[in-house]
Amino acid sequence: MRYRNPSLSTAERVADLLGLMSIEEKIGQLIQLFGWKTFHKNGGGVSLSDFFQEEVKRYGVGSLYGTLRADPWTEVTLETGMSPREGAEAVNLIQKYAVEHSRLGIPILFGEECSHGHMAIGATVFPVPLSIGSTWNPALYERMCRAVAVETRSQGGAVTYSPVLDIVRDPRWGRTEENFSEDPFLVGEMAVAAVRGMQGDRLDRKDSIGVTLKHFVGYGASEGGRNGAPVHMGLRELHEIDLLPFRRGVEAGAVSIMTAYNEIDSTPCTSNQYLLRDVLRRDWGFNGFVITDCGAINMLERGHNVAANGEDAAAMALRAGVDMEMSGVMFRGHLFKALNRGLITQEEIDASVVSILTVKFRLGLFDDPYVNPEQAEMLIGAAEHKEIARKVAAEGSVLLKNDKRLLPLARDGRRIAVIGPNADLIYNQLGDYTSPQPREKVVTVLDGIRAKLADSEGDVLYAPGCRVKDVSEEGFDQAVACAAEADITVLVLGGSSARDFGEGTIDLRTGASLVTDRTASDMDCGEGIDRADLHLSGVQLKLAQAIHKLGKPLVVVYINGRPIIEPWVDEHADAILEAWYPGQEGGHAIADLLFGDANPSGKLPISIPRHAGQLPLVYNNKRTRGRYLETDMKPRYPFGYGMSYTEFKYEHLRIQPIDLTDDVIAKASVDVMNAGEVEGAEVVQLYISDLVSSVTRPEQELKGFKKIVLQPGESTTVTFTLSAEHLQLLDASMQPVVEEGEFLVRIGSSSDCYLEDSLFVRKS
Repeated sequence: MRYRNPSLSTAERVADLLGLMSIEEKIGQLIQLFGWKTFHKNGGGVSLSDFFQEEVKRYGVGSLYGTLRADPWTEVTLETGMSPREGAEAVNLIQKYAVEHSRLGIPILFGEECSHGHMAIGATVFPVPLSIGSTWNPALYERMCRAVAVETRSQGGAVTYSPVLDIVRDPRWGRTEENFSEDPFLVGEMAVAAVRGMQGDRLDRKDSIGVTLKHFVGYGASEGGRNGAPVHMGLRELHEIDLLPFRRGVEAGAVSIMTAYNEIDSTPCTSNQYLLRDVLRRDWGFNGFVITDCGAINMLERGHNVAANGEDAAAMALRAGVDMEMSGVMFRGHLFKALNRGLITQEEIDASVVSILTVKFRLGLFDDPYVNPEQAEMLIGAAEHKEIARKVAAEGSVLLKNDKRLLPLARDGRRIAVIGPNADLIYNQLGDYTSPQPREKVVTVLDGIRAKLADSEGDVLYAPGCRVKDVSEEGFDQAVACAAEADITVLVLGGSSARDFGEGTIDLRTGASLVTDRTASDMDCGEGIDRADLHLSGVQLKLAQAIHKLGKPLVVVYINGRPIIEPWVDEHADAILEAWYPGQEGGHAIADLLFGDANPSGKLPISIPRHAGQLPLVYNNKRTRGRYLETDMKPRYPFGYGMSYTEFKYEHLRIQPIDLTDDVIAKASVDVMNAGEVEGAEVVQLYISDLVSSVTRPEQELKGFKKIVLQPGESTTVTFTLSAEHLQLLDASMQPVVEEGEFLVRIGSSSDCYLEDSLFVRKS
């Protein structure tokens, strides 16, 4: 069995193994079963399920999904779930059985959810991707991804279903929190950082995991922000915007792609040969494997209705370029029959098997399929990972307003009232795709402020006031009385993506968490939770208005998964901090910002509208965007915007040379000075505007950014190199070209605050 010889090349080992496999074993490699159904926890250990053992003997199990996943869907709780060490031991047991009881001993590929941390009990919960996008700091995100890879691989997870590279067009979409931005360049930078951080230098290292780029493609551009709804866009927009981050991720070396649920121009992504074969494999040279999202092939038969039955649906997906099915229902039930009917060929199955086996060999699973439970126990939830989570939460929070420099708050003995439904509920600040958490692990805003003032004479009062969605005002009187006793109020409002973890609400009189049934859920965001508007849910606005009547300073902290449109809050709050879902260390990070131990440096990766009727509203709209009778198309807070406790001044934009011919590159430089009194970090942003073009172009496009740190009075020169890639477009023939003419180069602190000058391209 030459495939067991590590001295041979991966291609030689794959070819040898493929030649030994039966058709049943090949199809088994294309199926990913639900991992949490493969074992039972009993007493001090685990036992393998009869179903899993039969599958191993019959087909061999190619891949398992979410073996370590814990949440209400899997019905794995803190009580029934496994510790980091137990999880590693369980994965070893499952792997050992598969290797020793299948005919060829092919190891299992364990795929896990890691959108903002491994979705397993004990793993570090980092801020959601929307917060990560707000950092504008790919290097920091790469560090975070390295920590996620270490924690996941130490338990046996070898592939992650992240990062999410969808471009957000309409933030009413419940999955907005899972995405980085409305801008393809920023998302592309994060894609590269994710691949570098998670896959590392070598996939076969015990601290590396394979990356799956998802959802391929256009998933964030659905009708009305409704999950999985049709997408209407032309090829130029598809390539220049939605496909761009995926191409960057593929170029960086990502080993897997996940198809999206949606259709584009009436063709479902899961059966789209143009996307999966022509673009992905032929044009980009992708050599990994393609996996579906859960249930996506089912939708070809029942949903999209482009397949008459299960056999047609399974064959359609495989022919289009799908290699593996998450859940395995359609491939397991129909692929063999489709082969016998001649709907697919042996060669098509073999090609998919080769793609999957190649990744397994690259991951080192054939040579060392097991993990060290002691390492898992030591690495998962490590202190250094918590520090990264805290830093990401701080840099990912955006200061939207700070009238009369109310922030940072002084530790001068004043009484602070911490009020609001998101002030002290742990799951409300963690976001979707989160595992169950012990209370002591998560630092809420109330926890963070109390810890910050523990050694001062200041007093911290607390009242929840209301719930996120519920319309009850029974907590108003206590909240107002609490604020009346204080000198300043920190009002923590927003949304919730918390699934039913058994602590879905709070006692409005005591602030205690309550065990509830599903009907009491406060969830108004997350997968499948799309909204018709972006106002605060429930009676949160009324609570803010009641407290504002006291006439005392009011700081609003938003904890949420999508932008909030509340003009009253924008006008009447003295300070507004947008923290998104900041993860387990969010309370510490927010307290650091409120009291000046950290200086806000987050910038909006998404435009915040004035009115939901403006949607879709993105900064890189076309010039012919039109207008409404009731409102213009300007956002309340523009893309790239974010305040600091210091002031940055931009001067002396210069471009050399200003005339470009052929392949000559230019340098665009600007001087930036910290004109304030404290150290601060600034995101210097580069935008390009093509003034006259053969096809219509966006008003402006982000083409570069750099995050710099300056001491008070310090200045530096920031320089961007402008090449053809910054100036090109896809012409009428869909070819990338740089056309003659004038371009505006803009460098500044946001998409609407910049210095600008002209650059000319002339053909020699």
